[in-house]
Amino acid sequence: MVSTNPIQQSFELASERCEDLTPLVYRRLFREHPEAEAMFRSEGSELVKGSMLALTIEAILDFAGERTGHFRMIECEVTSHDAYGTPRELFVAFFGVIGASLRDVLGEDWSPEIDRAWRRLLGEIAGVVTRSA
Repeated sequence: MVSTNPIQQSFELASERCEDLTPLVYRRLFREHPEAEAMFRSEGSELVKGSMLALTIEAILDFAGERTGHFRMIECEVTSHDAYGTPRELFVAFFGVIGASLRDVLGEDWSPEIDRAWRRLLGEIAGVVTRSA
Protein backbone atom coordinates (compact mmCIF):
# COMPACT_ATOMS: atom_id res chain seq x y z
CA MET A 1 0.00 0.00 0.00
CA VAL A 2 1.46 3.33 -1.08
CA SER A 3 1.20 6.30 1.27
CA THR A 4 -0.83 9.39 0.45
CA ASN A 5 2.01 11.56 1.81
CA PRO A 6 4.08 12.43 -1.29
CA ILE A 7 7.39 12.49 0.60
CA GLN A 8 6.76 9.10 2.17
CA GLN A 9 5.48 7.86 -1.18
CA SER A 10 8.76 8.84 -2.85
CA PHE A 11 10.72 6.77 -0.33
CA GLU A 12 8.32 3.82 -0.63
CA LEU A 13 8.55 3.77 -4.41
CA ALA A 14 12.33 4.09 -4.28
CA SER A 15 12.58 1.19 -1.83
CA GLU A 16 10.86 -1.04 -4.38
CA ARG A 17 13.58 -0.22 -6.92
CA CYS A 18 16.71 0.38 -4.91
CA GLU A 19 17.93 -1.75 -2.03
CA ASP A 20 20.30 0.89 -0.66
CA LEU A 21 20.21 4.61 -1.41
CA THR A 22 23.47 5.23 0.44
CA PRO A 23 25.89 4.86 -2.49
CA LEU A 24 23.64 6.92 -4.79
CA VAL A 25 23.23 9.72 -2.29
CA TYR A 26 26.93 9.98 -1.42
CA ARG A 27 28.11 9.72 -5.02
CA ARG A 28 25.85 12.66 -5.84
CA LEU A 29 26.87 14.58 -2.70
CA PHE A 30 30.58 14.22 -3.46
CA ARG A 31 30.07 15.04 -7.14
CA GLU A 32 28.04 18.18 -6.40
CA HIS A 33 29.96 19.14 -3.24
CA PRO A 34 33.48 17.70 -3.47
CA GLU A 35 34.46 19.51 -0.26
CA ALA A 36 32.12 17.15 1.64
CA GLU A 37 34.19 14.06 0.89
CA ALA A 38 37.09 15.26 3.02
CA MET A 39 34.73 15.54 5.99
CA PHE A 40 34.39 11.76 6.20
CA ARG A 41 37.18 9.68 7.65
CA SER A 42 38.42 6.86 5.44
CA GLU A 43 38.04 4.04 7.99
CA GLY A 44 34.50 3.14 8.96
CA SER A 45 32.96 5.88 6.86
CA GLU A 46 30.56 3.50 5.11
CA LEU A 47 28.86 2.76 8.44
CA VAL A 48 28.79 6.45 9.31
CA LYS A 49 27.30 7.33 5.92
CA GLY A 50 24.61 4.67 6.19
CA SER A 51 23.72 5.68 9.73
CA MET A 52 23.69 9.38 8.88
CA LEU A 53 21.41 8.76 5.90
CA ALA A 54 19.05 6.54 7.89
CA LEU A 55 18.71 9.16 10.65
CA THR A 56 18.19 11.90 8.07
CA ILE A 57 15.47 9.90 6.31
CA GLU A 58 13.71 9.32 9.67
CA ALA A 59 13.84 13.05 10.32
CA ILE A 60 12.56 13.87 6.82
CA LEU A 61 9.65 11.46 7.12
CA ASP A 62 8.68 12.84 10.51
CA PHE A 63 9.10 16.45 9.36
CA ALA A 64 6.89 15.76 6.33
CA GLY A 65 4.41 13.75 8.36
CA GLU A 66 3.18 13.68 11.93
CA ARG A 67 6.09 15.56 13.52
CA THR A 68 6.25 13.25 16.50
CA GLY A 69 9.76 14.36 17.44
CA HIS A 70 12.33 12.78 15.12
CA PHE A 71 12.29 15.92 12.97
CA ARG A 72 13.87 17.81 15.89
CA MET A 73 17.06 15.95 15.03
CA ILE A 74 17.45 18.45 12.20
CA GLU A 75 17.72 21.35 14.65
CA CYS A 76 20.08 19.41 16.92
CA GLU A 77 22.30 18.31 14.08
CA VAL A 78 22.67 21.85 12.76
CA THR A 79 24.49 22.69 15.96
CA SER A 80 26.65 19.56 16.01
CA HIS A 81 27.55 20.03 12.35
CA ASP A 82 28.48 23.64 13.10
CA ALA A 83 30.97 22.21 15.60
CA TYR A 84 32.35 19.88 12.88
CA GLY A 85 32.88 22.90 10.65
CA THR A 86 30.15 21.92 8.19
CA PRO A 87 28.84 24.99 6.38
CA ARG A 88 25.10 25.38 6.86
CA GLU A 89 24.63 25.57 3.09
CA LEU A 90 26.16 22.11 2.79
CA PHE A 91 24.02 20.83 5.66
CA VAL A 92 20.87 21.98 3.81
CA ALA A 93 22.21 20.72 0.48
CA PHE A 94 22.35 17.16 1.84
CA PHE A 95 18.54 17.10 2.02
CA GLY A 96 18.32 18.25 -1.60
CA VAL A 97 20.81 15.58 -2.64
CA ILE A 98 18.55 12.95 -1.07
CA GLY A 99 15.56 14.31 -2.96
CA ALA A 100 17.46 14.43 -6.25
CA SER A 101 18.67 10.86 -5.73
CA LEU A 102 15.10 9.72 -5.17
CA ARG A 103 14.02 11.60 -8.30
CA ASP A 104 16.64 9.68 -10.30
CA VAL A 105 15.47 6.35 -8.88
CA LEU A 106 11.79 7.11 -9.51
CA GLY A 107 12.27 8.42 -13.04
CA GLU A 108 8.85 8.90 -14.65
CA ASP A 109 7.12 8.10 -11.36
CA TRP A 110 8.47 11.35 -9.87
CA SER A 111 5.11 13.11 -10.08
CA PRO A 112 4.40 16.84 -10.00
CA GLU A 113 2.80 16.26 -6.57
CA ILE A 114 5.99 14.61 -5.25
CA ASP A 115 8.08 17.39 -6.77
CA ARG A 116 5.96 20.12 -5.12
CA ALA A 117 6.10 18.34 -1.78
CA TRP A 118 9.90 18.02 -1.96
CA ARG A 119 10.32 21.68 -2.95
CA ARG A 120 8.11 22.75 -0.04
CA LEU A 121 9.95 20.41 2.36
CA LEU A 122 13.39 21.67 1.31
CA GLY A 123 12.25 25.27 1.78
CA GLU A 124 10.94 24.46 5.25
CA ILE A 125 14.15 22.68 6.21
CA ALA A 126 16.22 25.62 4.98
CA GLY A 127 14.05 27.84 7.19
CA VAL A 128 14.66 25.63 10.23
CA VAL A 129 18.41 25.74 9.62
CA THR A 130 18.38 29.52 9.19
CA ARG A 131 16.38 30.01 12.41
CA SER A 132 18.80 27.77 14.30
CA ALA A 133 21.50 30.43 14.07
